[in-house]
Amino acid sequence: MLRITELRLPLDHPPDALRPAVLARLRLTENHLEAFTVFKRAYDARKKSAVVLIYTLDCQLAEGVDEAAVLRGFAGDPHVRASPDTRYRIPAHAPADFRAGGRPRPLVVGFGPCGLFVALLLAQMGLRPLVLERGKAVRERTQDTWGLWRRGVLDPESNVQFGEGGAGTFSDGKLWSQISDPRHLTRKVLTEFVKAGAPEEILYVSKPHIGTFRLVSMVEKMRAEIESLGGEIRFGQRLTDVQLEEREAGGDGSNGPGGPKHRIRGVVLASGEQIDAEHVVLALGHSARDTFEMLHRRGVFMEPKPFSLGVRIEHPQGVIDRARFGPNAGHPILGAADYRLVHHARNGRAVYSFCMCPGGTVVAATSEAGRVVTNGMSQYSRNERNANAGLVVGISPQDYRQDGRPDGPVHPLDGIAFQRFWESRAFELGEGGYKAPGQRLGDFLKGQRSTAFDTVLPSYQPGVHPTDLAQPGRAALPDYAIAALREALPAFERQIKGFAMPDAVLTGVETRTSSPLRITRGRDRQSLNVGGLYPAGEGAGYAGGIMSAAVDGIEVAEALAAQMLGLAAAAA
Repeated sequence: MLRITELRLPLDHPPDALRPAVLARLRLTENHLEAFTVFKRAYDARKKSAVVLIYTLDCQLAEGVDEAAVLRGFAGDPHVRASPDTRYRIPAHAPADFRAGGRPRPLVVGFGPCGLFVALLLAQMGLRPLVLERGKAVRERTQDTWGLWRRGVLDPESNVQFGEGGAGTFSDGKLWSQISDPRHLTRKVLTEFVKAGAPEEILYVSKPHIGTFRLVSMVEKMRAEIESLGGEIRFGQRLTDVQLEEREAGGDGSNGPGGPKHRIRGVVLASGEQIDAEHVVLALGHSARDTFEMLHRRGVFMEPKPFSLGVRIEHPQGVIDRARFGPNAGHPILGAADYRLVHHARNGRAVYSFCMCPGGTVVAATSEAGRVVTNGMSQYSRNERNANAGLVVGISPQDYRQDGRPDGPVHPLDGIAFQRFWESRAFELGEGGYKAPGQRLGDFLKGQRSTAFDTVLPSYQPGVHPTDLAQPGRAALPDYAIAALREALPAFERQIKGFAMPDAVLTGVETRTSSPLRITRGRDRQSLNVGGLYPAGEGAGYAGGIMSAAVDGIEVAEALAAQMLGLAAAAA
């Protein structure tokens, strides 16, 4: 197979234009090309009046055509080469009698994108994982989440953050990432999603997405596959403690010379049940704050990390479409336009767009009583009136330290305290009932309170209370974040016409862009000081979004399986 990259055709090219374009590119005649498939389709909209589609294609030459000779003819051309093998191969399989000796099953704590793929891979390798999820199954969880949005009733264990599918279930369902992926693990993720019911287009469009409603049924089908392979998923199982045993220096050599100080021996649940375990994956979401606090008390090594906070910004989707696509706005191939913006403010802060949701809604994403958190969500159709995105400012550990010292180590839990402060402030400014504080963009730039919204109506439910997000002594964000946002908005207007329109809506606050801490691990993906404990995914500080979390889950599952099967072989 040959791969062609950067094959450009006009936006409205006829379907039968691809084959002659491939033949011309490869300098072949009709009978030399057996077939081709589209591996990736992107677009270049820098010239709005002449949007171009960019294809990556895998081409099968006809029998008898010397592929090596064709490739030699393109030896200096980086856009014609042999197609890489993107297939995923299960790296190991447990023997049929693996559990005959009574070895505890591997535990997976959390059933978001990371935990889902850890469990799926372990099940496909024959290791029959046990998954513990503190929230509910996805359909029950959806009902509870709607209870917050429609009635202002929060279930702290079943919401946007907790439950089957994780926070990614109530999002745009974005399935792209900027992670380095030399093993093509993202292809494995997409293939599993298609098998579970996602549209096949996610395999080739440049920025695939699914949307919330489709994710619900897909997660259920993937759960069913895990169970059919011997795995078990238990809902309503909140982790409250870990059982560790101290080890002598030397250990088994994992995590470097001397090995870790402790080893996992089991977990304790809120019900009081104790479960023996020698291999535990912590696929926690970034909002499992009580679990982080427990792990810190138990001495599991963790450290503070940067994250971001800010607001959600909403515009009419049509404004974004016209700014990005010009006369091609509304074209079915292009769909609803997105954007990605960055500004480096004079006060040293980076301001950037985050989790942009075309044609979507701003949603209530809190998991704790008396706090307001916002996030964004879209359906597959992306046909809601507004576009929304997080507009966030970078935060360093020194910004959120709680001890008042100018330097020195920052406590790993200080970021959680910082998030909680601003989430509680947002609840106060929203005047209760989980309403969020909001402000017209024009008023925000002028420094005056909003009393109502105009042509852009906020989509957040249970509702948005108009206020002044920057009021002295009671602002919704730190002063440096307010200043950076006010500087960034006119700069973004120069990139996207209409971005700083006065009626655009700012809704606060967006605090859970990523985990505020990292449960640090070694090369074998085990905790630095607790053998058998595998921190994974977004909550552990190793991912940011559905795709990166899923890929991290695959790699953690592979590391765990290698350890388990190696131990089993040694014992045999």
